[in-house]
Amino acid sequence: MYRKFILCLLAFFVANGAQAEPELRALIVDGQNNHDWRSTTPLLRNALEDAGLFSVEVETTPPKGSNMSSFQPDWSQYDVIVSNYNGDAWPRRTRESFVKYMREGGGLVIVHAANNAFGDWPEFNEMIGLGGWGGRTPQSGPYLRYRDGKAVIEQLPGASGSHGKQHDFQVVVRDPDHPITRGMPRAWMHAKDELYDRLRGPAQNINLLATAYADPEQGGTGQHEPMIFTLTYGKGRVFHTPMGHSSHSMNCIGFIVTLQRGTEWAATGEVTQTDLPRDFPSEDSVSLKR
Repeated sequence: MYRKFILCLLAFFVANGAQAEPELRALIVDGQNNHDWRSTTPLLRNALEDAGLFSVEVETTPPKGSNMSSFQPDWSQYDVIVSNYNGDAWPRRTRESFVKYMREGGGLVIVHAANNAFGDWPEFNEMIGLGGWGGRTPQSGPYLRYRDGKAVIEQLPGASGSHGKQHDFQVVVRDPDHPITRGMPRAWMHAKDELYDRLRGPAQNINLLATAYADPEQGGTGQHEPMIFTLTYGKGRVFHTPMGHSSHSMNCIGFIVTLQRGTEWAATGEVTQTDLPRDFPSEDSVSLKR
């Protein structure tokens, strides 16, 4: 009788669309940043949990200038690491274990100022492809722009990371066949954000998915700069978006969807979230989460 009751209970849950527990484990790293990680980490967490694919944990480092020796995550417990971190160097053992994790097939997501971190860590700079500030110089690598229908590498003197004033800007999809951008409008408006330009790095194995024009009238370079891209490091996968300066920009529906899709891709190499929400931004209109 008891067994029959359990079977009936299970059948009831299945029939009524009970949700299975998320299978992908994500870890957000924060604790230091020149941006407000205390307000943005909860938004990153909510976006991933709302996708229904991820169980999310947060690892917060000691404060800037503190002893970092206690920061020793077990990366192998997670399918993907989401970096909301820009601060002091990690301990040597932590860096070494992270490189091993990525080379063996781990997933990494770089959000906005996380690409400012660790300018003197060669393996990290290979992982993220492009970065800004953080002691980077022209010797750190070239710029990557989009021109004449293709990605263009430019080894030029000049700044290593900059941006104009914050403003709404249009994101243009350059690879509509990639799982992350498939089905998106050719162009959509992103909410007020810092439009990073002059990012430098090794720029190897990059698949440039979308760009944004850094308008000189807004203080930009006059170039089409990378806004969404992927790359590989060993067997690992990296999703990188320079967008996401603040709570306002992270509440952009376009940002949320690309984060969800990009994090799934970094974790698995696939994207199962194929339907766009009805309120996805259009070519000329920003759409914010309410």
